[in-house]
Amino acid sequence: MAISFKYWDDCLDPEDMQLMWADPHVSKEWVDAGEGPGQKVHLSRDPDGEAYLTQTEMMAVAAITVHRHFKSQLDPYMIGALAEIASGRRLFVDNYDRKTKEIKVGIMQVTIEVAQWLGRELGYKYYDIEEDANLLYWPFVNVYFGAAYAKWLFSCDDKQPESFNDLTPNLLANSSSTEGQLIYWDSKVSEVDMDAMWSQPDVIKEWTKSGERRGNVRFSHDSKRRPYLSRVEVKEALAALAEVDCGHRAYTVSSVDDLYNPFASMYFGAAYLGWLSQYEGRERSHEFIVQAYLGGPENVSLQETGPFWNKFLEALRLYQDPKKEQASCCIL
Repeated sequence: MAISFKYWDDCLDPEDMQLMWADPHVSKEWVDAGEGPGQKVHLSRDPDGEAYLTQTEMMAVAAITVHRHFKSQLDPYMIGALAEIASGRRLFVDNYDRKTKEIKVGIMQVTIEVAQWLGRELGYKYYDIEEDANLLYWPFVNVYFGAAYAKWLFSCDDKQPESFNDLTPNLLANSSSTEGQLIYWDSKVSEVDMDAMWSQPDVIKEWTKSGERRGNVRFSHDSKRRPYLSRVEVKEALAALAEVDCGHRAYTVSSVDDLYNPFASMYFGAAYLGWLSQYEGRERSHEFIVQAYLGGPENVSLQETGPFWNKFLEALRLYQDPKKEQASCCIL
């Protein structure tokens, strides 16, 4: 199938083109390259004249595809890495597989037979390639079927990786613990709460600086690969919770895993603080509440200040000084 495109607009739907322009990293790269909104955007070419996607473009396509079709199921960084290995992010790569006698095409090296099978048997019909197989050369179409095939392959042995870490066992140790599975905010937090986080200027600044995108915001991890919230994230999550009505029913907990949602955990933590403030029918001091929360109300000595209170005062100073809001740990 000899096929070629000169412009992005030749192989993208208008809606997808708008989404690409809406990505700040892509729009900056395109504008810096002399492209402009409302004009056709040239595809990048290597020294041999072959069209390819830049890493920025590849990540945008992967992130949009994952958010639209595989939210919290696949890692866009994994998709980008697979495309890098499979085709070097080149659009018009054809490779004949002697074993299957099929031709692998495009960025993710998907065969027509596999793409059609995914549509017929597994219901991946967002793009119809039955009548026009050349659509497989379109970036979003190829990545869609490539991601669907990767997802199916992961499920073959009853293991679906949460991140690219699980695909590279020689590079990173796998983790089967709940902590190791906490990759994305979006997998634990509702869209409403995520919108509240994205509406905060400090969060936008921090997340944008670390390369996060809407729909795929990663948790930070410490040196032991434990997920944690930065001080900015903690403050803004608590600020958002302040707008939630009382009654302790805003979040439903069906299992322990539900409490790994930062909003749910803070919500019930705040509810517990409220209960402790009136422990045994008496109005309690901040000192009692903090020590009771961390060590249990039955272990609080009213005659002496415990270590929990001193540690709390030290931590509180960090949150009161905005200049010190650097990376820190609030282990989930």
